[in-house]
Amino acid sequence: MSDVVIELRGVSKAFGEKVVLDDVGLSVVRGEVLVILGGSGSGKSVTLRHMNGLTRPDTGEVFVDGVEISHLAEEELVDVRKKVGMLFQMGALFDSMTVFENVAFALWEHTQMTDAEVAGRVAEVLGFVNLEPDVMPLLPSSLSGGMKKRVSLARTIALKPAVLLYDEPTTGLDPVTAMTINRLIVDLNTRLATTSVVVTHDIASALFVADRIAFLEEGRFVFVGSPGEARRSEVTALRAFLGAQESRAPQETAAT
Repeated sequence: MSDVVIELRGVSKAFGEKVVLDDVGLSVVRGEVLVILGGSGSGKSVTLRHMNGLTRPDTGEVFVDGVEISHLAEEELVDVRKKVGMLFQMGALFDSMTVFENVAFALWEHTQMTDAEVAGRVAEVLGFVNLEPDVMPLLPSSLSGGMKKRVSLARTIALKPAVLLYDEPTTGLDPVTAMTINRLIVDLNTRLATTSVVVTHDIASALFVADRIAFLEEGRFVFVGSPGEARRSEVTALRAFLGAQESRAPQETAAT
């Protein structure tokens, strides 16, 4: 079986006059944590959404496990999205459902599990993200930002996807909670034997979780390599991005 689980070939995408992706090529290797790094509006989330068919390219091809998905009908993408789970930036929990109902929803929709099996799986995946069973009857409105992220992550892994897509998983979280999410990303990738793609503009998170970093600028990947290679890179935009992030840290610390 190929080591490449997701591949973008010559993908371009524009919204109106704005070209977001310009003839992009990118491969995601089975078992790795690949971080897509770049500034706001650089096309990171658009790239991610191509990987499970939520966005279709104007030109180019997207392969998941060797199957080209960009021309699949919506009903044909259901199986792709079971295989490629996504943690959305704001969590996207159903406000009117309890934690249990949110996590169980995909199991009710896409499996033939009994009620007892669903309950067992919900408890299991909540445990994976370090949440106790006593959160099950709670509504999302009663949860902290970090707990909402973890419930969303539990829901994402309930169907045992082979690939996990994370869209800005630490946005809006304090540094301690953000590090909890970072550790979960690394832990789950190992424990569940998955492949992960993480979109972020947070360089500290990127360097912590990444096996490889892909840096996106003006619709193209101008660097792909290890975190160490990223630090040593001569790519001007990447050096400026890393330098700007690192220079903010002392100022932010002094201000707190």
